[in-house]
Amino acid sequence: MGLLTRWLTKRAAPGESDDPQAQAIVERIVGLCPSLRLARNYASRLLPAVQHTTAYLGRLVEEVPPAREASAAAWATDPYIHAFFTRPEDVCRPFNRSPAVDAFFNEHPAADEAFAVLGMAIDERHMFGVGQYGETTHTDIAQTAVNFSDHQVRVCGESEAALRQQIVLRIVDQLVLEGIGKIEADTSRQDALQRERAILNTRLMILERQGAGVRSLLGSDAPSNYAEVARLQALIEENDQAMAQLGQKTEALERHLDVICGVLAAPDAHFYVLKSTFRLDWMNVVVEDGDTRPAHEIECRLARLPASPNAIRVFSPVRFRRANFAPPESNLAQAHRLI
Repeated sequence: MGLLTRWLTKRAAPGESDDPQAQAIVERIVGLCPSLRLARNYASRLLPAVQHTTAYLGRLVEEVPPAREASAAAWATDPYIHAFFTRPEDVCRPFNRSPAVDAFFNEHPAADEAFAVLGMAIDERHMFGVGQYGETTHTDIAQTAVNFSDHQVRVCGESEAALRQQIVLRIVDQLVLEGIGKIEADTSRQDALQRERAILNTRLMILERQGAGVRSLLGSDAPSNYAEVARLQALIEENDQAMAQLGQKTEALERHLDVICGVLAAPDAHFYVLKSTFRLDWMNVVVEDGDTRPAHEIECRLARLPASPNAIRVFSPVRFRRANFAPPESNLAQAHRLI
């Protein structure tokens, strides 16, 4: 078990009320949603869910391979960097334009390199090409090309261990945001039901008053009003049932805390990592069994992002040297240079 796993899965001894790491994450969570502090025993109720989530995320992060160097030079020797970028001059571009990398080097003037998460979109394109099987060359062979695009760098750390801790904390943040989204959806639904109930009650009151007048003057119209009144009463009952399922607003804080705890208690339902192995040539074309072209095997980690059911992103820990960092000039700097 690695250091990160021990840090994340440390649990309080029986009778001990504090688990410093988990308590710190609990406070981080209520920092994102301050109203949770008003819920009954919020910390003790969040703690088991936090420990469950961090244990799960710790196992995932421990399985992530070591950071590899991201540089133009590495493009020629590292099959992963070669696969991720089309040309060597493309390697530094996402780091140079990343606010996270810029902020990291500004905040850590003594750091020679930054450890970061490189995230990418992945696309498999089917086409026809040439394949070499033994001494025979075949044309018009169905092939698959793997393309990596939309390179993003948004999380940095001083060391590999610090980066992995940051990954866990950022995922916890995203899980909490997913819970907040569920709370907002319930709140919006409750508000809509309350508005609907007010309208129905008003309509019912008007119809009942009309019915009394009709019965005294135009008795023949009363049955249609009775039917409308019965329909509205049925709608109000349905509305009441829906409101009861959502709970009363006086119970909102307890319900909100339960929602957050529920998301953290089932992190694998919202975030998971898949592995996909490709055997690629230097043009990122998949080399099938029997094809004798030179190829390298790479194993990609694909993360399913919370709140994005169809979003799968490839990610890789990398090291990026300050010497290779050349952020684009700001508009003000460009103006000074022109002057």
